[in-house]
Formats: sequence, structure tokens, C-alpha cells
Amino acid sequence: MDIWFGLSRKPDLPQGSAVTIGNFDGVHLGHRHILQRLRQEADSRGLPALAIVFEPQPPEFFARKAGKQPPYRLSPMRDKLDFLRESGYLDGVLVLRFNQAFADMTAQAFIDHLLRGHLNTRYLLVGDDFRFGAGRAGDFALLRQQAEMVTESTPSVMVANERASSTAVRKALNEGRLAYAAGLLGHPYALSGHVKHGAKLGRTLGSPTANIHLPPHHYALSGIFVVEAEGAFGRRRGVASFGLNPTVSNSRSQKLEVHLFDFNGQIYGERLRVHFLHKLRDEQKFDSLEALQAQIHQDMDAARSWSAQS
Repeated sequence: MDIWFGLSRKPDLPQGSAVTIGNFDGVHLGHRHILQRLRQEADSRGLPALAIVFEPQPPEFFARKAGKQPPYRLSPMRDKLDFLRESGYLDGVLVLRFNQAFADMTAQAFIDHLLRGHLNTRYLLVGDDFRFGAGRAGDFALLRQQAEMVTESTPSVMVANERASSTAVRKALNEGRLAYAAGLLGHPYALSGHVKHGAKLGRTLGSPTANIHLPPHHYALSGIFVVEAEGAFGRRRGVASFGLNPTVSNSRSQKLEVHLFDFNGQIYGERLRVHFLHKLRDEQKFDSLEALQAQIHQDMDAARSWSAQS
């Protein structure tokens, strides 16, 4: 799968392309169904299947511009690209920086310069509520008027009588319903990042942790979890803390720390993918390090017990 960042390098698409556009946050079952449909339509026309994604995601950009808290992010860009690649449906992804200049682009310029000029779009698959261009003036009806490309609407996918959507996944994760979120995603929720050096407090407390560096988004998860970490060592179960660490820190940045069971290897600098399997409890602030240490060992026992039964 090719990845293009920005518009400085124009893909070679003499026959045209089949394109879909979206945030694809989480790459859930609804997204995968859209990508599968795009692949089928692309193959039937002899075209490459491409997706356009944005960074930051437009709702994040407009929330920050208005001085509001941005929506929860499910997948940082690298994870998103990994999930899109692993779907096996795409030939390429165009990543565009969503900034004020892009927000000010007229709907017709979006069609002429991006869809026609840059990607030579012959088939377009978007939601029938898709809006684009300055003031959200462009819509599905305008796209359908473009004679040189076929525009069709994306299907919805229902899971347990609920539409599979990023909003539904965010809500499930925020409420600690990881099994339900996994049903919407088609797999356990996961985040990945490189292991970085930390304060090594976990080692002092008898539970050494891998500190996972994540992009500074606003994530839906918070609490203590049973996890499975995937890295060069294979896959190992463990327990993870994801949150603000209120007992030992006043930071407002979320931190992901993972203790791997029965593992003493050196993994600094390695990239781990952490799969969240089950929530044990919410975060809480303890009166002392001794109380925190006692709770950590209880969490480890609880995580082992859950893993043995799952």
C-alpha cells in the first residue's frame, strides 16, 4: 500500500482511480465494509483503490479552533495507516493536512484540484451526508453531478442493532465496555507506540512497566486493564494503566504503562501494539506509595485470574 503525504507528489494514475474519503478513526467494521465495497468497485473497473484521510481530523481542527475539547481519538495516524494496510483492500492512502487553508477551499476547488486533478477520480464512494469545501457547501448531490466520475453512497453496517461507527466505539470504550467495542471493531481495541524511558517508579514498586509513547490526543480509555502486548518478543499478557497517574503526577497528559507478566527483557525503543482486553477498575488517587503498591499487586493478581479464565 502506497502512502502519500500532502499534494507535493502526484500519483501516477493515467487510467484514474476509485476513491473513498473519511476519517477512518478506529478502522471499525463499518469502515472495513466500505473498503471492501471500494475494492470490489475498483477491481470491476480496473482501477486502484485509494482512500483520502486527514490529520488532524476535521472535527478536532474545528473543536480546537472554537476553544473546545476535541473528540476522543481512537487511532493515531500511524495506527490508522497500519489498520488500513492490514485490511488488504487499499492500494494507496493520501494523507492531507487539515488546516485553515484547506478548510477555506471551495467545494468546486476540492473537486477540480483534488479529486480530478490529483487523483483522476473515476469512482467515488462517500456517505450521502458527506459535506466538504468552505462552509460545508459541497454535498453528495454536487458530487453526483460530476459526469466524469460515478459517485455512490457508503453502506451502513449494524452490530447488535447498532450502527458500527467511531462514535459508538468511543462511547463503549469510555464506558469500559471493551467486549462491545471489540465487536464493533472486529478485534480488541489497540494502540501502539515506542517504549520510552520513564521515572522507573514501577520497578521500585516491584512491577516494572514499559512506558508507551503515544501522540498527545484525547483518548477514550482510562483505568486499569488486562492487555496483550505484541512486539518482537511475540505476544504476552499483562496489566496496563492508562490515564493521568494521579498518585504520582499532576500532568494532564494521558500515559500508557504496561507490565508484562513473567518478562525481564530489555525493550526500550521497540514498538509495541497493546490490545486492551478487559477493564479491571477506574483510576484512583492513593494516599501513599505503599497503598498504590498494594493495589498494583491486587491488579496483577486480578489480571492473571481473568486471563486464566478467558
